Amino acid sequence: MEAKVLALVSERDSLAIVADRLARDAEDESAGLLETGALGGSEDGEEGEEPSSVTILAFDDDALAEEVRTMAPWVDHILLAVFGQEITSGRPWCTRWPEHDEALARIHHCWLAWQELTDSRSGATGPSIWQRDHLEPLLLKLRAADGPFGACTTNPDHPHHRLLPAPPFTDPDALPRVGEPRTSV
Repeated sequence: MEAKVLALVSERDSLAIVADRLARDAEDESAGLLETGALGGSEDGEEGEEPSSVTILAFDDDALAEEVRTMAPWVDHILLAVFGQEITSGRPWCTRWPEHDEALARIHHCWLAWQELTDSRSGATGPSIWQRDHLEPLLLKLRAADGPFGACTTNPDHPHHRLLPAPPFTDPDALPRVGEPRTSV
């Protein structure tokens, strides 16, 4: 019973973090509409620039660190606790997931979709759409034997964390050249 209460408290805290963020986002959106005159306000106010991308890999180091800190309770208490409980060698998970760029980006994108599609404004089908279109593909890719956690082990007696090397960059000789006919193999 005590463990269940602690889990519920953790989930409440995680949801509070997300609720605060959604409230800030709504305030920022309203402020942006006022700045552009869309809500009848003036264009005089100079707020901070809008980020050029919402993908976490485009964030600067400080923004990335803050985003991961905000996202981590959702990963632990919703993503894993509800949808990813069975961890095996065939369905791995890495507790150091923020160090895997592919996993970090995919989890972040799923988290952003969760925020949007579980909001009451998304309608009754929003959560189902999130699960079908975002959660299930995320888990299938991350937890596949050849996914980003494939080289990590989850055995508490023999933990192992290894980042897979990135593939080599594109061979510049393979790039098409302007004015030259393209050849195919």
